[in-house]
Amino acid sequence: MQNIPGRQRVVIEHLSPQVENGQFPAKRALSESIEVQADIYSDGHDIVKAILLYKHVDDEKMQEIPMQFIINDRWKASFTPDRIGFFEFTILGYVDHFATWQYGIKKKYEAQQDIHVELLIGAEMLEKTASQLNDADKDQLYAWADTLRRHDHQDFIDQAVSLALSDDVTGMMDKHYDRSDASTYPEYLKVEVERNKAIFSTWYELFPRSAASEPGRHGNFHDVVKLLPEIQAMGFDVIYLPPIHPIGRKFRKGLNNALNANHGDPGSPWAIGAEEGGHKAIHPELGNMDDFQHLIHEAENHGIELALDIAFQCSPDHPYVKEHPQWFKWRPDGTVQYAENPPKKYQDILPINFENDDWQNLWKELKSVIQYWVDHGIKIFRVDNPHTKSFAFWQWAIGEIRASHPEVIFLAEAFTRPRVMERLAKIGFNQSYTYFTWRNDPWEMREYLLELTKGPMRDYFRPNFWPNTPDILPPVLVHGGEAAFIMRLILAATLSSNYGLYGPVYEFGLNTPYPGKEEYLDSEKYEIKHWEWHKETRTKEIITRINKIRKENTALQHTFNIHFAESGNPNILCFGKYDEKTNNKIIVAVNMDPYNRHGASVRIPVEEIGINPHAPYVVYDMLSYSRYTWHGDWNYVELDPYQMPAHVFRVEQ
Repeated sequence: MQNIPGRQRVVIEHLSPQVENGQFPAKRALSESIEVQADIYSDGHDIVKAILLYKHVDDEKMQEIPMQFIINDRWKASFTPDRIGFFEFTILGYVDHFATWQYGIKKKYEAQQDIHVELLIGAEMLEKTASQLNDADKDQLYAWADTLRRHDHQDFIDQAVSLALSDDVTGMMDKHYDRSDASTYPEYLKVEVERNKAIFSTWYELFPRSAASEPGRHGNFHDVVKLLPEIQAMGFDVIYLPPIHPIGRKFRKGLNNALNANHGDPGSPWAIGAEEGGHKAIHPELGNMDDFQHLIHEAENHGIELALDIAFQCSPDHPYVKEHPQWFKWRPDGTVQYAENPPKKYQDILPINFENDDWQNLWKELKSVIQYWVDHGIKIFRVDNPHTKSFAFWQWAIGEIRASHPEVIFLAEAFTRPRVMERLAKIGFNQSYTYFTWRNDPWEMREYLLELTKGPMRDYFRPNFWPNTPDILPPVLVHGGEAAFIMRLILAATLSSNYGLYGPVYEFGLNTPYPGKEEYLDSEKYEIKHWEWHKETRTKEIITRINKIRKENTALQHTFNIHFAESGNPNILCFGKYDEKTNNKIIVAVNMDPYNRHGASVRIPVEEIGINPHAPYVVYDMLSYSRYTWHGDWNYVELDPYQMPAHVFRVEQ
């Protein structure tokens, strides 16, 4: 019985946020307040109090915030982080006998019962607390106790009750309350606080070798510098470059992924490594390290960060193959096992064997690749196929990098099974590709967003929505034309606060598929393109407009504040977003049928997004520059995809 906490009556359970019972930290960003909730209760009818304790892991002293009762034994409290890094928190709960006494004496006094003894009990509580103090509050508590003891006249009783229930007495007793019998949640849970770019970013993917202004020339970093004003004007703040390393020559793929390359075919950038070097080298035709550093600097001047591709795989020419043959699988005929996704074969790529006996040195080397590029100024990485590498490696490597560089962001390119994608997010990836590309009707889009934003995934999985990639040309873009391109753009940019697209293919509306596949014909993965970068298109105009809208409306800079509307038409998706800090309210309605006009009565979630349901309000469409006066929750929208497939309203109440 000695180890039984017999005097600790308060139960604390179902604490959130937590991921896998505290095995992994929850994720938040610097601009987000961290709300902690828990079920907190005790036996009997005594009043329970609870306190949130939290601190940054580098601090020594815990901060305290009183928790507020919500309903049905659920409590909450919030704190705002003041820096990035890890915060730890727990909850302390205790039975507040003085508050219980206050509640009882108030009831008895109002019922005109004799409360002489109750006043003496209160005086004893004040005196007991005072006896444990050595500051000015001690004398005040004793003085209040004397007042409670003077009850020989009704006027004194009225005065004593008023004093006993006063904010001054309540505050003093809260301040000095004896917590020796308090219960504490048995663990310190963690939240990883990241820079705001982790929750709000706008990505643009381009191949630097296709950046040349004239046809027939291999593009380079200086050519990308010349494109920065154009990309900045469209409103992007991240430029993602596919691998910039030397490309292997053995088994190099030809145009359209042909098994045999012709003379002059550049090969796939993901077939990394040649005699010029591997993952720490730059393709000679792109430039040198000074050129790359110049690009980083110029991008920063335009408000843009560079994101590099981390693809841990090797061409047969990669120096690792000769220097560390134990890191690869060798077949009985003496050849190295190349990558396969049957029936697909990738003869130009050798996967790394994470089960080899020299795995510790392999891990160190691969981590050093990331560290090398961090040391040269890269703070964002898009990681190619992380689900085909060891989970344990990623957890270790990302943890090591972020321990010294917490500002580094990792985006997981993992179009794979749900549990695998979720695991990658739990072990450290800050953002994740998603199934958005294949959600094509309002009902399934709504259900998917609810899964991402209102369930357990909210605490660790940050979606990044891409309507296309160099690998993926979805059927809706193939068949839906310009209306589909604009519709999918608006969905990606407003449903998720992180989104990206592969250009200039997207703004040019290119949509010719490889026969029988969700891939581009004449894919840029296997050839150098010449683009008319400054060509104007309607899609490009809408891209520019929607990115400006995102930057000017803070409600769109968060993903998890979404509230869906009821729609009287299954083709119309409608939702609202609300930022309480700035009182910014957004309503979005999208016609997800790119071929036909549709109208619908939609039930706006007015209370959830901060709208007074009893007063008219003006909605301003930031796409068409039109204003409408709406009333209450039910209102009507009608959208012609050939004119504009969506409304993006700002509420002006």
